[in-house]
Amino acid sequence: MFSLGQENISTSPASTKGPVRYGELIVLGCNGSLPSGDKGRRKSLFALCRRNKANGVKPSTIHTSCTPQAAKAVSNKEQHSISYTLSRAQTVVVEYTHDSDTDMFQIGRSTESPIDFVVTDTVPSGQSYTESQTAQSTISRFACRIICQRNPPQAAHIYAAGFDSSKNIFLGEKAAKWRMQEGQMDGLTTNGVLVMNPCHGFSHDSKPGLWREISVCGNVFTLRETRSAQQRGNMVDSEYNKLVDGSLIDLCGATLLWRTAEGLARTPTVKHLEAMRQELNAGRPQCPVGLNTLAFPSLRRKDVLDEKQPWAYLRCGHVHGYHGWGGRHDPKVEVECQERECPMCRARGPYMPLWLSCEPGFYVDAEPPTHAFVPCGHICSEKTIAYWSQIPLPHGTHAFHAACPFCIQPLNGQTGCVRLIFQSPLD
Repeated sequence: MFSLGQENISTSPASTKGPVRYGELIVLGCNGSLPSGDKGRRKSLFALCRRNKANGVKPSTIHTSCTPQAAKAVSNKEQHSISYTLSRAQTVVVEYTHDSDTDMFQIGRSTESPIDFVVTDTVPSGQSYTESQTAQSTISRFACRIICQRNPPQAAHIYAAGFDSSKNIFLGEKAAKWRMQEGQMDGLTTNGVLVMNPCHGFSHDSKPGLWREISVCGNVFTLRETRSAQQRGNMVDSEYNKLVDGSLIDLCGATLLWRTAEGLARTPTVKHLEAMRQELNAGRPQCPVGLNTLAFPSLRRKDVLDEKQPWAYLRCGHVHGYHGWGGRHDPKVEVECQERECPMCRARGPYMPLWLSCEPGFYVDAEPPTHAFVPCGHICSEKTIAYWSQIPLPHGTHAFHAACPFCIQPLNGQTGCVRLIFQSPLD
């Protein structure tokens, strides 16, 4: 059995030959690239690197009444500010000033220039919503911002809401907001920004943490009853808005994985995944019925159903080539989760093609692919599948379920995975 262990991964930091990298944001459900292709700021992965010139901001002056200074702060397109509308007669304006020690990165659905990483809704199997559906998106146009320290330890902190083209954030009358000590204000965005920090980092030993909501000022709260409820959760004083390796950020329509530069240095690369693919094919797995040799297509053709594609009965894990008996559908026309009876063991269950998992950032180790998610058929290492199978991902306004990170399809069965049984050549 092919084994590409952790000791084979280069731990030399990627930043030695380029800009200092704080980390990467990876969109769940995108198996290495967007279905329509990565274009400009709309892509499946965004690297946060130290900017040539710091652009971070921090709160300064608070205007508790509608003074000329407050109006000037809002109208000045060179001045960052957050406006909290308490009533038609009262708005609290908080000015933000330049911070030479931090870099700011903004994420949202808007394609306006302040947004560094444009994120749209993802649906199961990695297919994006159509343009008409995008208009109904629950992702905020200016969803959140991440502030990174320019100097070591280069920590990253997340805040709900982003500044628009006029460098303003507006929380209207209906938005959840409240006063804090010393006249400072805080609030939540309509559908909220949720964060889950795993316990013990991002590895096969990790366990999922609790989902929390992050406020506009970066405070941590328990979840609201539903995403857009007026009543905020309880403040969690013992927790902070710092992102750690493996943090999940949910924007109500898309979920992002945060990987730190240190974590990425221990993560398999695309070259490792290609080597594992070649090693799998070099073993010449065979269909136990048709006795034809099976092979996984190249990473570039990861979403194209090939005639040599391995298929599996996801109840028992027996790997076959495609065969048509007992089914009515041509696999090249439409792939469905077809119930079939395995000819090897008579177990009935989903019969699906197996797909390579091509996004290295989702792997918790560099071991060979021995298991598959059920029912989508994405294959990867046992420990990677075990990790993701226990993560409850937000779904809708108040539900959670485990899903395959490569296609965001909800998992079935007790474990959401199956161990694969390949047949070697008889010769």
